[in-house]
Amino acid sequence: MRIDIPEGQEPIGYVWGDMVPGIGMAAANFSLSVYAHTTLGLREFEAARLRIAQINGCLFCLDWRTDRDGEKVEESFPDAVTGWRTTDAFDDRTRLAAEYAERYALDHHGLDDAFWDRMTAHYSQVEIVELSMSIGAWLAFGRLNHVLGLDAVCVLPTG
Repeated sequence: MRIDIPEGQEPIGYVWGDMVPGIGMAAANFSLSVYAHTTLGLREFEAARLRIAQINGCLFCLDWRTDRDGEKVEESFPDAVTGWRTTDAFDDRTRLAAEYAERYALDHHGLDDAFWDRMTAHYSQVEIVELSMSIGAWLAFGRLNHVLGLDAVCVLPTG
């Protein structure tokens, strides 16, 4: 870990809350809002989120599975996300969510008219903005956690 955490402090809470409360709490609220207020389907949401986790290498994010009313994606879903180009486990919207996440993270200047034609054929403008904001949050905060080494010491919530 790159940041010293006082004895007995939970790393994420300390770094995000205690160290920089004016910034960290706003970031945490934005991050939580992505989950609380999404209108995207679970598979599309998780395809984009997991693709960013794979690119970032955030251990915590790779282990996390979004739960919607007791429903989660299947165990094989992360492998399908890795192979988003060829998997038969995805519909067009889910495949496009994984592609958008990858291109957003690795080649945002390469998002050409042909890509946007496909996006607008499958997603509304509201959904595109929501997906873009979600991907931006995952990209930034997953990288922050990984770069500072927080992802290796965080514990997934139980219950």
